[in-house]
Amino acid sequence: MNEIIKFLQDNSMGFLATIADGKPKIRPFQFAVEENGKLFFCSNNTKDLFEQLKANPYVEFSSFSPRFAWIRINGEVKFSNDLKIKEKIFIANGLIRSIYHTPDNPIFEIFYIEHGTAILSDFSGKPPERVDF
Repeated sequence: MNEIIKFLQDNSMGFLATIADGKPKIRPFQFAVEENGKLFFCSNNTKDLFEQLKANPYVEFSSFSPRFAWIRINGEVKFSNDLKIKEKIFIANGLIRSIYHTPDNPIFEIFYIEHGTAILSDFSGKPPERVDF
């Protein structure tokens, strides 16, 4: 899992796929932080994304490196109200601070992926690394 976390920290920008009206919806998204082996992301509860996650909590996130390695992570979303993790995200990300202003902003939501699989691949010819968590 350490290699997965390092890859996400180095390549945090990617794409998140959800389901809406039975169809895939994908959007640019950013990995936020890791805490106790959980991969956290954030958004707000006024967006379509929030409603999509409530209706169907299964997602896939993918990002890639400049060296043509990529990761795909899928699993079930679990929401959290842990203020310490929200604060950790605020410390790590100035954009999030500029949008939400305080970690206890009532529209600021965090979630992590549970019962997931991460697959780290590249064009080296070696088999992909798979981590179930």
